[in-house]
Amino acid sequence: MKVEFAPLSLPLERRLQTASVAQWVFSFLALGLCCAALFIYLFFTRFWLISVLYTAWWLIDRETPYKGGRRSHIMRNSVVWRHMRDYFPVKLVKTMELDPRKNYLLGFHPHGVLAAGAFVNFCTEASGFSNLFPGITPHVMTLPMWFRLPFFRDYLMSAGLVPSDKESASHVLRWPEGGNLLTIVVGGAQEALDAQPGSFILLLRKRKGFIRLAIEHGTPLVPVFSFGENELFEQVSNPRGSWLRRLQYQLQQIMGISLPLFHARGIFQYSFGLVPYRRPICTVVGKPIPVQRKHNPSEEDVDQLHEKYLEELSKLFEDHKAKYNIPEDKHLEFI
Repeated sequence: MKVEFAPLSLPLERRLQTASVAQWVFSFLALGLCCAALFIYLFFTRFWLISVLYTAWWLIDRETPYKGGRRSHIMRNSVVWRHMRDYFPVKLVKTMELDPRKNYLLGFHPHGVLAAGAFVNFCTEASGFSNLFPGITPHVMTLPMWFRLPFFRDYLMSAGLVPSDKESASHVLRWPEGGNLLTIVVGGAQEALDAQPGSFILLLRKRKGFIRLAIEHGTPLVPVFSFGENELFEQVSNPRGSWLRRLQYQLQQIMGISLPLFHARGIFQYSFGLVPYRRPICTVVGKPIPVQRKHNPSEEDVDQLHEKYLEELSKLFEDHKAKYNIPEDKHLEFI
């Protein structure tokens, strides 16, 4: 394999951008485990009191992630995320206004390998979310298991992340004054296994839990498509039915997370590594779909709204794909 090394004379700005993206990638791959290891290690050092005090705080604070979390404006406005935005670059596009007197449930597609667009646009202020949607507070759902890791849970909450369960979602969507936006990456970790360049496969045909949630709370649904999300990494070939895909499914059932075998470029060379390619991401926020509230919606109610959501998402994709160099014959595939 031929390895191409990055020139040492790269501008400082370019190096900072690459470093910020590498920090983000490795934080989600290793930071959680490192935080847990540090927590245990401190018990066996003279700094054991730090872990003891944190344990007490953890018990007192254990319900916070399920009550909307605890965001940090300093964290969300960090210069690191602006460097990360400029690396790809990432852009957030508004097509309609969102009323700050209402709560919204936003469906983000596709997941990609690491949902970079969802993180930059809704977990940070790098792309100017608050300026585009004044009066709206974004929350992004992720796996509850991450909130069981000491220290790491606080890092996640500071960015506006909350656990992906009904209790957490209901707390955000019930906010009486409105102004909350709950982002769900609907395809989840399983959809990451289909995240290949040029792929427009969405694991959505049978995903209806978020639809029922929207009806129960009378929350408008907002479809979002992130163009370029699947272009950031290559994956080892894993077609459906292959031994690798079956193994990945089995590991997901055991661990709760999928394990796509992805690669892209390195920090100091362009040929191989875990740092994503420098390819633009443009996250387009569609128009809200009005939802009539029903305490106990029927299957027919859910199915009707689900079909409406698929139609609006497809329309959003078709209306904007030409701007992002998507071939005319490419369409969304729902499975």
